[in-house]
Amino acid sequence: MDLDKETVASVAKLCRIEIQEQDLTPMAQELSNILSWIEQLREVDVSSCEPLSSVVEAELKMRDDTVMDGDLAEDVVGNAPDSTNNYFLVPKVIE
Repeated sequence: MDLDKETVASVAKLCRIEIQEQDLTPMAQELSNILSWIEQLREVDVSSCEPLSSVVEAELKMRDDTVMDGDLAEDVVGNAPDSTNNYFLVPKVIE
């Protein structure tokens, strides 16, 4: 797929990327090369390949799902510069 300067300029405008006029032709050629490479990849038969998320087979370590003590509000706000009733106090920010 060959891109022209106008297409590259249009895409650059949509992406809000400033490209100088002298850079449009090299950029069009480079993007055309990338798109032709993608077309080559589409021709490869991958019907027998299973999708995978990693090349290394690994299992995640699982921990027991147990209820833990959750009444730690005082400990959580203990290091806060200012707190009241177990809530962080922060300066009011309204513009």
